[in-house]
Amino acid sequence: MKPHRLCMTHHLVMGYELHKKMEIYRSRKAHPVELAQFHSEDYVDFLARVTPHQVGENLQQLHRYNLGDDCPIFEGMFHFCQMYAGGSIDGATKLNHGLCDIAINWSGGLHHAKKSEASGFCYINDLVLSILELLKHHPRVLYLDIDVHHGDGVEEAFYLTDRVMTVSFHKYGDYFFPGTGDVKDIGERSGKYCALNVPLKDGIDDNTFQRIFQPVMAKVMEAYRPGAIVLQCGADSLGNDRLGCFSLSLDGHAECVRFMKQYNLPMLVTGGGGYTKNNVARCWAYETAVLLDTKLSDDIPDNDYYEYYAPQYTLKTRPYQVIENMNVRSYIDQIRREVMENLRDLEHAPGVQMSEPPPENYIPEHDDDEDNPDERLGQYAMERIVRRDDEFYDEYD
Repeated sequence: MKPHRLCMTHHLVMGYELHKKMEIYRSRKAHPVELAQFHSEDYVDFLARVTPHQVGENLQQLHRYNLGDDCPIFEGMFHFCQMYAGGSIDGATKLNHGLCDIAINWSGGLHHAKKSEASGFCYINDLVLSILELLKHHPRVLYLDIDVHHGDGVEEAFYLTDRVMTVSFHKYGDYFFPGTGDVKDIGERSGKYCALNVPLKDGIDDNTFQRIFQPVMAKVMEAYRPGAIVLQCGADSLGNDRLGCFSLSLDGHAECVRFMKQYNLPMLVTGGGGYTKNNVARCWAYETAVLLDTKLSDDIPDNDYYEYYAPQYTLKTRPYQVIENMNVRSYIDQIRREVMENLRDLEHAPGVQMSEPPPENYIPEHDDDEDNPDERLGQYAMERIVRRDDEFYDEYD
Protein backbone atom coordinates (compact mmCIF):
# COMPACT_ATOMS: atom_id res chain seq x y z
CA MET A 1 0.00 0.00 0.00
CA LYS A 2 3.00 2.31 -0.27
CA PRO A 3 2.13 5.74 -1.77
CA HIS A 4 5.01 5.16 -4.20
CA ARG A 5 2.61 3.23 -6.44
CA LEU A 6 0.50 6.38 -6.73
CA CYS A 7 3.50 8.32 -8.02
CA MET A 8 4.08 5.60 -10.61
CA THR A 9 0.42 5.72 -11.68
CA HIS A 10 0.53 9.52 -11.95
CA HIS A 11 3.65 9.48 -14.13
CA LEU A 12 2.25 6.75 -16.37
CA VAL A 13 -1.00 8.67 -16.85
CA MET A 14 1.02 11.78 -17.69
CA GLY A 15 3.33 9.81 -19.98
CA TYR A 16 0.35 8.63 -22.01
CA GLU A 17 -0.90 12.27 -22.01
CA LEU A 18 -4.24 11.24 -20.57
CA HIS A 19 -4.19 14.33 -18.35
CA LYS A 20 -4.92 16.42 -21.45
CA LYS A 21 -8.32 14.76 -21.79
CA MET A 22 -9.61 15.48 -18.30
CA GLU A 23 -9.62 18.12 -15.60
CA ILE A 24 -7.05 17.57 -12.86
CA TYR A 25 -7.40 18.91 -9.32
CA ARG A 26 -4.96 18.89 -6.44
CA SER A 27 -6.41 16.83 -3.62
CA ARG A 28 -7.62 18.84 -0.64
CA LYS A 29 -6.97 17.82 2.94
CA ALA A 30 -10.22 16.71 4.54
CA HIS A 31 -10.82 18.45 7.85
CA PRO A 32 -11.24 16.35 11.01
CA VAL A 33 -14.88 17.45 11.24
CA GLU A 34 -15.49 15.93 7.79
CA LEU A 35 -13.85 12.64 8.76
CA ALA A 36 -16.09 12.56 11.83
CA GLN A 37 -19.16 12.39 9.58
CA PHE A 38 -18.54 8.63 9.78
CA HIS A 39 -15.66 7.97 12.15
CA SER A 40 -15.89 8.57 15.89
CA GLU A 41 -14.42 11.87 17.05
CA ASP A 42 -12.11 10.23 19.58
CA TYR A 43 -10.66 7.95 16.88
CA VAL A 44 -10.07 10.86 14.48
CA ASP A 45 -8.52 12.91 17.28
CA PHE A 46 -6.13 10.08 18.16
CA LEU A 47 -5.06 9.62 14.54
CA ALA A 48 -4.34 13.34 14.35
CA ARG A 49 -2.20 13.32 17.51
CA VAL A 50 -0.26 10.07 17.54
CA THR A 51 3.27 9.88 16.12
CA PRO A 52 5.75 7.01 15.76
CA HIS A 53 7.69 8.38 18.75
CA GLN A 54 4.61 8.06 21.00
CA VAL A 55 3.82 4.42 20.32
CA GLY A 56 5.19 3.21 23.65
CA GLU A 57 3.13 5.79 25.55
CA ASN A 58 -0.19 4.85 23.92
CA LEU A 59 -0.28 1.05 23.89
CA GLN A 60 -3.78 0.85 25.34
CA GLN A 61 -5.26 3.22 22.78
CA LEU A 62 -3.32 1.57 19.94
CA HIS A 63 -4.92 -1.72 20.90
CA ARG A 64 -8.34 -0.08 21.21
CA TYR A 65 -8.15 1.37 17.70
CA ASN A 66 -6.45 -1.71 16.17
CA LEU A 67 -3.31 0.23 15.28
CA GLY A 68 -0.03 -1.61 14.81
CA ASP A 69 0.86 -4.77 12.86
CA ASP A 70 -0.89 -4.25 9.50
CA CYS A 71 -1.91 -0.70 10.47
CA PRO A 72 1.38 0.82 11.64
CA ILE A 73 1.87 4.36 12.85
CA PHE A 74 4.15 6.25 10.45
CA GLU A 75 5.32 9.81 9.98
CA GLY A 76 2.72 11.88 8.12
CA MET A 77 0.00 9.23 8.56
CA PHE A 78 -2.85 11.62 9.34
CA HIS A 79 -1.87 13.95 6.51
CA PHE A 80 -1.95 10.95 4.16
CA CYS A 81 -5.45 10.06 5.43
CA GLN A 82 -6.68 13.63 5.01
CA MET A 83 -5.41 13.83 1.44
CA TYR A 84 -6.90 10.62 0.08
CA ALA A 85 -10.18 11.18 1.93
CA GLY A 86 -10.39 14.76 0.68
CA GLY A 87 -9.98 13.55 -2.90
CA SER A 88 -12.91 11.13 -2.64
CA ILE A 89 -15.17 13.60 -0.83
CA ASP A 90 -14.47 16.32 -3.38
CA GLY A 91 -15.00 13.88 -6.23
CA ALA A 92 -18.45 13.03 -4.84
CA THR A 93 -19.25 16.71 -4.41
CA LYS A 94 -18.38 17.46 -8.04
CA LEU A 95 -20.60 14.59 -9.17
CA ASN A 96 -23.46 15.92 -7.04
CA HIS A 97 -23.25 19.33 -8.69
CA GLY A 98 -22.91 18.02 -12.24
CA LEU A 99 -19.35 19.33 -12.59
CA CYS A 100 -18.24 15.97 -13.97
CA ASP A 101 -19.78 12.63 -14.93
CA ILE A 102 -16.85 10.51 -13.70
CA ALA A 103 -14.47 11.36 -10.87
CA ILE A 104 -11.26 9.39 -10.29
CA ASN A 105 -9.23 9.18 -7.09
CA TRP A 106 -6.66 6.39 -7.36
CA SER A 107 -5.34 7.23 -3.89
CA GLY A 108 -8.71 6.35 -2.35
CA GLY A 109 -10.53 3.06 -1.94
CA LEU A 110 -9.40 2.12 1.59
CA HIS A 111 -12.38 -0.09 2.25
CA HIS A 112 -11.48 -1.91 5.49
CA ALA A 113 -11.52 1.02 7.95
CA LYS A 114 -14.31 0.88 10.53
CA LYS A 115 -16.05 3.61 12.48
CA SER A 116 -13.63 3.45 15.40
CA GLU A 117 -10.75 1.30 14.25
CA ALA A 118 -8.22 0.79 11.50
CA SER A 119 -7.94 -2.44 9.54
CA GLY A 120 -5.85 -3.81 6.68
CA PHE A 121 -3.74 -0.64 6.26
CA CYS A 122 -6.97 1.37 6.05
CA TYR A 123 -7.26 4.15 8.61
CA ILE A 124 -10.00 6.42 7.23
CA ASN A 125 -12.77 4.98 5.06
CA ASP A 126 -12.95 7.50 2.23
CA LEU A 127 -15.49 5.33 0.42
CA VAL A 128 -18.07 5.61 3.19
CA LEU A 129 -17.47 9.37 3.41
CA SER A 130 -17.95 9.82 -0.35
CA ILE A 131 -21.11 7.68 -0.33
CA LEU A 132 -22.54 9.81 2.50
CA GLU A 133 -21.86 12.85 0.32
CA LEU A 134 -23.60 11.27 -2.69
CA LEU A 135 -26.63 10.36 -0.57
CA LYS A 136 -27.31 14.08 -0.13
CA HIS A 137 -28.40 14.22 -3.78
CA HIS A 138 -29.21 10.61 -4.73
CA PRO A 139 -31.89 8.38 -3.18
CA ARG A 140 -29.83 5.24 -3.81
CA VAL A 141 -26.10 4.67 -4.27
CA LEU A 142 -24.42 1.49 -5.51
CA TYR A 143 -21.03 0.50 -4.10
CA LEU A 144 -19.12 -2.06 -6.18
CA ASP A 145 -15.84 -3.61 -5.01
CA ILE A 146 -13.55 -5.73 -7.24
CA ASP A 147 -10.61 -5.85 -4.82
CA VAL A 148 -9.44 -9.38 -4.01
CA HIS A 149 -10.36 -8.66 -0.37
CA HIS A 150 -13.94 -8.27 0.84
CA GLY A 151 -15.10 -4.66 1.22
CA ASP A 152 -16.07 -5.25 4.84
CA GLY A 153 -15.79 -1.69 6.17
CA VAL A 154 -18.21 -0.27 3.59
CA GLU A 155 -20.64 -3.17 3.93
CA GLU A 156 -20.68 -2.83 7.73
CA ALA A 157 -21.35 0.93 7.52
CA PHE A 158 -24.49 0.47 5.41
CA TYR A 159 -25.61 -3.01 6.50
CA LEU A 160 -28.89 -1.77 7.96
CA THR A 161 -30.03 0.64 5.22
CA ASP A 162 -31.57 0.17 1.79
CA ARG A 163 -30.21 3.48 0.50
CA VAL A 164 -26.86 1.88 -0.31
CA MET A 165 -26.34 -1.46 -2.01
CA THR A 166 -22.89 -2.95 -1.48
CA VAL A 167 -21.66 -5.56 -3.95
CA SER A 168 -18.31 -7.27 -3.44
CA PHE A 169 -16.51 -9.83 -5.63
CA HIS A 170 -13.69 -11.27 -3.54
CA LYS A 171 -11.68 -14.25 -2.39
CA TYR A 172 -13.40 -16.07 0.47
CA GLY A 173 -12.29 -18.98 2.64
CA ASP A 174 -8.96 -20.50 3.70
CA TYR A 175 -8.70 -17.84 6.45
CA PHE A 176 -8.16 -15.17 3.78
CA PHE A 177 -8.31 -11.59 5.14
CA PRO A 178 -10.66 -10.22 6.39
CA GLY A 179 -12.62 -13.49 6.69
CA THR A 180 -16.01 -11.93 5.92
CA GLY A 181 -18.19 -11.81 2.80
CA ASP A 182 -20.16 -15.05 2.75
CA VAL A 183 -22.89 -15.23 0.11
CA LYS A 184 -25.38 -15.59 2.99
CA ASP A 185 -24.48 -12.13 4.37
CA ILE A 186 -27.26 -10.08 2.79
CA GLY A 187 -27.92 -7.17 5.15
CA GLU A 188 -30.45 -6.78 7.96
CA ARG A 189 -33.56 -4.75 8.84
CA SER A 190 -34.18 -2.16 6.12
CA GLY A 191 -30.93 -3.20 4.44
CA LYS A 192 -31.92 -6.84 3.94
CA TYR A 193 -30.94 -7.99 0.41
CA CYS A 194 -28.96 -4.75 -0.09
CA ALA A 195 -25.63 -6.40 0.72
CA LEU A 196 -24.50 -8.77 -2.03
CA ASN A 197 -21.41 -10.91 -1.66
CA VAL A 198 -19.87 -13.00 -4.43
CA PRO A 199 -17.29 -15.26 -2.73
CA LEU A 200 -14.69 -16.65 -5.14
CA LYS A 201 -11.85 -19.15 -4.93
CA ASP A 202 -8.20 -19.04 -5.96
CA GLY A 203 -7.06 -18.57 -9.54
CA ILE A 204 -10.20 -17.11 -11.14
CA ASP A 205 -9.47 -15.98 -14.71
CA ASP A 206 -11.05 -13.41 -17.01
CA ASN A 207 -13.68 -15.63 -18.61
CA THR A 208 -14.84 -17.16 -15.33
CA PHE A 209 -14.97 -13.78 -13.60
CA GLN A 210 -17.02 -12.13 -16.34
CA ARG A 211 -19.37 -15.12 -16.49
CA ILE A 212 -20.59 -14.20 -13.03
CA PHE A 213 -19.81 -10.46 -12.92
CA GLN A 214 -21.82 -9.29 -15.91
CA PRO A 215 -25.13 -11.11 -15.25
CA VAL A 216 -25.04 -10.22 -11.56
CA MET A 217 -24.32 -6.54 -12.17
CA ALA A 218 -26.88 -6.31 -14.96
CA LYS A 219 -29.51 -7.64 -12.53
CA VAL A 220 -28.31 -5.29 -9.76
CA MET A 221 -28.72 -2.28 -12.03
CA GLU A 222 -32.16 -3.45 -13.15
CA ALA A 223 -33.46 -4.22 -9.65
CA TYR A 224 -31.84 -1.51 -7.55
CA ARG A 225 -31.71 1.39 -10.03
CA PRO A 226 -29.06 3.50 -8.29
CA GLY A 227 -28.61 7.20 -8.92
CA ALA A 228 -24.83 7.05 -8.58
CA ILE A 229 -22.05 4.47 -8.43
CA VAL A 230 -18.88 4.18 -6.35
CA LEU A 231 -16.47 1.68 -7.94
CA GLN A 232 -13.49 0.42 -5.95
CA CYS A 233 -10.85 -0.97 -8.34
CA GLY A 234 -8.39 -2.74 -6.06
CA ALA A 235 -5.59 -4.02 -8.28
CA ASP A 236 -4.69 -6.95 -6.03
CA SER A 237 -7.21 -9.05 -7.96
CA LEU A 238 -4.78 -9.02 -10.90
CA GLY A 239 -2.63 -12.05 -11.57
CA ASN A 240 0.91 -11.90 -10.15
CA ASP A 241 -0.05 -9.71 -7.20
CA ARG A 242 2.21 -10.27 -4.21
CA LEU A 243 -0.72 -10.79 -1.80
CA GLY A 244 -3.53 -11.72 -4.18
CA CYS A 245 -4.53 -15.12 -5.49
CA PHE A 246 -6.61 -14.33 -8.59
CA SER A 247 -5.46 -14.56 -12.22
CA LEU A 248 -7.19 -11.59 -13.84
CA SER A 249 -5.42 -9.86 -16.70
CA LEU A 250 -5.39 -6.12 -17.30
CA ASP A 251 -8.20 -6.53 -19.84
CA GLY A 252 -10.26 -8.72 -17.52
CA HIS A 253 -10.01 -6.22 -14.65
CA ALA A 254 -10.72 -3.23 -16.88
CA GLU A 255 -13.73 -4.96 -18.44
CA CYS A 256 -15.54 -4.46 -15.12
CA VAL A 257 -14.90 -0.71 -15.38
CA ARG A 258 -16.02 -0.66 -19.01
CA PHE A 259 -19.19 -2.61 -18.16
CA MET A 260 -20.24 -0.19 -15.41
CA LYS A 261 -19.38 2.89 -17.47
CA GLN A 262 -21.99 1.95 -20.07
CA TYR A 263 -24.80 2.82 -17.62
CA ASN A 264 -23.86 6.51 -17.88
CA LEU A 265 -24.49 7.28 -14.21
CA PRO A 266 -22.42 9.63 -12.04
CA MET A 267 -19.51 7.45 -10.96
CA LEU A 268 -16.67 7.82 -8.50
CA VAL A 269 -13.77 5.47 -9.31
CA THR A 270 -11.12 4.77 -6.70
CA GLY A 271 -8.08 2.62 -6.20
CA GLY A 272 -7.67 0.13 -3.38
CA GLY A 273 -5.34 -2.79 -2.78
CA GLY A 274 -2.45 -3.73 -5.01
CA TYR A 275 0.98 -4.89 -3.95
CA THR A 276 2.97 -5.35 -7.15
CA LYS A 277 3.69 -1.68 -7.84
CA ASN A 278 4.37 -1.74 -11.56
CA ASN A 279 1.20 -3.74 -12.25
CA VAL A 280 -0.86 -1.42 -10.07
CA ALA A 281 0.32 1.57 -12.12
CA ARG A 282 -0.36 -0.32 -15.36
CA CYS A 283 -3.86 -1.22 -14.19
CA TRP A 284 -4.97 2.23 -13.07
CA ALA A 285 -3.44 4.04 -16.04
CA TYR A 286 -5.18 1.59 -18.38
CA GLU A 287 -8.50 2.01 -16.58
CA THR A 288 -8.13 5.78 -16.75
CA ALA A 289 -7.90 5.35 -20.52
CA VAL A 290 -10.99 3.10 -20.50
CA LEU A 291 -12.94 5.79 -18.67
CA LEU A 292 -11.73 8.32 -21.26
CA ASP A 293 -12.57 6.01 -24.23
CA THR A 294 -8.93 6.20 -25.26
CA LYS A 295 -6.79 3.44 -26.72
CA LEU A 296 -3.24 3.19 -25.41
CA SER A 297 -0.07 1.97 -27.07
CA ASP A 298 1.30 -1.20 -25.52
CA ASP A 299 4.74 0.42 -25.28
CA ILE A 300 5.35 2.13 -21.95
CA PRO A 301 6.02 5.84 -22.58
CA ASP A 302 9.13 7.50 -21.23
CA ASN A 303 8.62 8.58 -17.63
CA ASP A 304 10.52 8.86 -14.33
CA TYR A 305 9.75 5.23 -13.47
CA TYR A 306 10.42 3.69 -16.88
CA GLU A 307 12.95 1.15 -15.54
CA TYR A 308 10.34 -0.27 -13.15
CA TYR A 309 8.59 -1.85 -16.15
CA ALA A 310 11.58 -3.98 -17.18
CA PRO A 311 12.13 -6.33 -18.86
CA GLN A 312 9.04 -6.10 -21.09
CA TYR A 313 8.50 -2.31 -20.99
CA THR A 314 4.94 -3.00 -22.13
CA LEU A 315 1.55 -2.06 -20.71
CA LYS A 316 0.15 -5.57 -20.84
CA THR A 317 2.07 -8.54 -19.53
CA ARG A 318 1.37 -12.25 -19.42
CA PRO A 319 1.01 -13.79 -15.95
CA TYR A 320 4.14 -15.70 -15.08
CA GLN A 321 2.67 -17.16 -11.88
CA VAL A 322 -0.12 -19.47 -13.00
CA ILE A 323 -2.58 -20.35 -10.21
CA GLU A 324 -4.99 -23.19 -10.83
CA ASN A 325 -8.55 -21.92 -11.26
CA MET A 326 -10.50 -23.52 -8.42
CA ASN A 327 -13.74 -21.86 -9.53
CA VAL A 328 -15.28 -24.77 -11.43
CA ARG A 329 -18.42 -24.15 -13.47
CA SER A 330 -20.70 -25.86 -10.94
CA TYR A 331 -19.45 -23.60 -8.14
CA ILE A 332 -19.85 -20.41 -10.18
CA ASP A 333 -23.35 -21.43 -11.27
CA GLN A 334 -24.33 -22.17 -7.66
CA ILE A 335 -23.09 -18.79 -6.38
CA ARG A 336 -24.78 -16.99 -9.26
CA ARG A 337 -28.10 -18.69 -8.47
CA GLU A 338 -27.92 -17.72 -4.80
CA VAL A 339 -27.07 -14.11 -5.61
CA MET A 340 -29.87 -13.89 -8.18
CA GLU A 341 -32.37 -15.28 -5.68
CA ASN A 342 -31.37 -12.58 -3.20
CA LEU A 343 -31.90 -9.94 -5.88
CA ARG A 344 -35.34 -11.34 -6.70
CA ASP A 345 -36.28 -11.02 -3.03
CA LEU A 346 -35.40 -7.33 -3.25
CA GLU A 347 -38.46 -7.06 -5.53
CA HIS A 348 -38.06 -3.41 -6.49
CA ALA A 349 -35.88 -0.38 -5.97
CA PRO A 350 -36.46 1.10 -2.48
CA GLY A 351 -38.31 4.39 -2.49
CA VAL A 352 -36.87 7.37 -0.64
CA GLN A 353 -38.71 10.61 0.01
CA MET A 354 -36.25 13.40 -0.76
CA SER A 355 -36.73 16.96 0.43
CA GLU A 356 -34.15 19.72 0.22
CA PRO A 357 -30.61 18.34 0.02
CA PRO A 358 -28.72 18.56 3.32
CA PRO A 359 -26.06 21.25 3.51
CA GLU A 360 -22.59 20.52 2.17
CA ASN A 361 -19.96 19.32 4.62
CA TYR A 362 -18.92 22.02 7.02
CA ILE A 363 -15.37 23.17 6.25
CA PRO A 364 -13.84 25.66 8.68
CA GLU A 365 -13.02 28.96 7.05
CA HIS A 366 -9.51 30.38 7.18
CA ASP A 367 -9.36 34.12 7.84
CA ASP A 368 -6.47 35.66 5.91
CA ASP A 369 -6.83 38.89 7.90
CA GLU A 370 -5.77 37.07 11.06
CA ASP A 371 -2.40 36.06 9.58
CA ASN A 372 0.59 37.88 11.05
CA PRO A 373 2.84 39.04 8.18
CA ASP A 374 5.85 38.82 10.49
CA GLU A 375 5.33 35.10 11.17
CA ARG A 376 6.45 32.20 9.00
CA LEU A 377 3.59 30.77 6.94
CA GLY A 378 2.18 27.55 8.33
CA GLN A 379 1.56 24.37 6.34
CA TYR A 380 -2.11 25.24 5.66
CA ALA A 381 -1.21 28.61 4.18
CA MET A 382 1.67 27.21 2.14
CA GLU A 383 -0.54 24.57 0.54
CA ARG A 384 -3.12 27.18 -0.42
CA ILE A 385 -0.67 29.12 -2.58
CA VAL A 386 0.81 26.18 -4.48
CA ARG A 387 0.09 26.53 -8.19
CA ARG A 388 1.39 24.51 -11.10
CA ASP A 389 0.83 25.05 -14.81
CA ASP A 390 -0.36 21.48 -15.36
CA GLU A 391 -3.17 21.63 -12.78
CA PHE A 392 -6.68 23.04 -12.79
CA TYR A 393 -8.47 24.69 -9.89
CA ASP A 394 -11.95 25.68 -8.91
CA GLU A 395 -12.26 29.43 -8.62
CA TYR A 396 -15.01 30.99 -6.56
CA ASP A 397 -16.22 34.56 -6.77
